[in-house]
Amino acid sequence: MDYVLDAADRNLLTPYVYPASWPEGGALRQVLSLLLLTNLGAELLYLGFASLSFYYVFDHRLMKHPLFLENQAQREIKLGVTSIFWMSFPTVAFFFAEIRGHSKLYDNISWPLVILSIGGFLFFTDMVIYWLHRILHHKSVYKYLHKQHHIFKVPTPFASHAFHPVDGFLQSLPYHIYPFLFPLHKVVYLVLFVFVNVWTISIHDGDFRIPWPLIEVINGAAHHVDHHLYFYFNYGQYFTLWDRLGGSYRHSSALLGKGPLDHVRKLSAFDMLGCNNSLQPTVIEKC
Repeated sequence: MDYVLDAADRNLLTPYVYPASWPEGGALRQVLSLLLLTNLGAELLYLGFASLSFYYVFDHRLMKHPLFLENQAQREIKLGVTSIFWMSFPTVAFFFAEIRGHSKLYDNISWPLVILSIGGFLFFTDMVIYWLHRILHHKSVYKYLHKQHHIFKVPTPFASHAFHPVDGFLQSLPYHIYPFLFPLHKVVYLVLFVFVNVWTISIHDGDFRIPWPLIEVINGAAHHVDHHLYFYFNYGQYFTLWDRLGGSYRHSSALLGKGPLDHVRKLSAFDMLGCNNSLQPTVIEKC
């Protein structure tokens, strides 16, 4: 005969984690658990995937670019880890509302609905992030929030989460708002949460290769590095659609042979000829 633990028995199994007097469904216990899991999960996701990308994908020749900062990777990591910690507090408020049943998250699998919801999630978040990102570039707020991210002109994968905490949370809002507006499977939501974090790392990884049919569609690292270098272009997250509609699309300089890695190659060539390799990109052509 199977024995089913009641709530009191379950509480007695974890006396060293929470006091036995704290009910399993209690708000304080749930919030603290969510804070721990969110912090640990997000930090490990960031440091794990960014490290893999930095050591196995990122082209380290980019660190020779004149705009690459001294100890830049360490500065990116410090800002990223700190930002994730502070971002976790408002993020947990959304997670708490979700586990309390206030969202449209559901359990039963319906594959047509799952496929539709993934497409809806990508379209919705790409659209909202584009406009949020443009607002963060407005002179009235830029210097207070988004400027911290833009000090990294030639980013490494560790720059992916190196934001002011308020900036980072604002740009994550569309991900959290979506399941309160539209149905989304719980497992799909978790997978998409991991995906958007990995994607954010990938567009900072310095790998400018894009399958040729998608060059004009996907806003990958080749397009995003131009956003860091030229500021007013390529605000999108996944696609180039909203940049095209908003008049902020810039064809990737890397795909035209004028990207940061191309500049590093020129610097190396001019250095071999005895030219001054500290010249800026706009001047080096004259050497």
